[in-house]
Amino acid sequence: MNPDESKHCIRVLRLQKDDVVQLIDGRGGLFEAVIVSPDPKRTQLKIINETREYQKRNHYLHIAIAPTKNIERLEWFLEKATEIGIDEISPIICDRSERKEVKKERLDKVITSAVKQSLKAYHPKLNEALKYKDFIKNISGQGYIAHCMEAEKAQLKDQITLNDRYTILIGPEGDFTPAELELALDYQCKPISLGTSRLRTETAALEACFEINLLNR
Repeated sequence: MNPDESKHCIRVLRLQKDDVVQLIDGRGGLFEAVIVSPDPKRTQLKIINETREYQKRNHYLHIAIAPTKNIERLEWFLEKATEIGIDEISPIICDRSERKEVKKERLDKVITSAVKQSLKAYHPKLNEALKYKDFIKNISGQGYIAHCMEAEKAQLKDQITLNDRYTILIGPEGDFTPAELELALDYQCKPISLGTSRLRTETAALEACFEINLLNR
């Protein structure tokens, strides 16, 4: 066990020799281990049980979200989406984005913390930020774009096929531009509504995350 985790176990949780702990590897493995040597610098463990593909999901959810001006709002989304269930996140830089860059390392730490807290065996993948026009060219699975413009669009729940791969685009505080919507349609993305309320960027992303997970439950 690395120094940070060892210190947390021994100094914070006050675990002792022969105590049993649960471990995750971020790739679907859940392990039960007993503490052999409780050292705050390098605790040694013995694996006594393991489960592969722990709580493997029947679908794949990828949310592409424009980073919010207040980075804490994006961090909140990452934390809650990880707890609920998400597989991949891509920050996208749109025409109306107020934030043009993000610190991937910092955001990954937020995700990792949420993975540990909620005991998720799979660590969501966080991609480097991409310009919208570059991201839209490589969408996989069912693609959807959530927007607030007056245009024909259906509820997300009425559009999806269950047990599939989904990529959902969530725009910045000022919404996508008409040109960005048109580009998404050119790449076969379906326009969707997430309800009658005008939601913040991070709230809309979390709503999509919750809805996909609920429908596939």
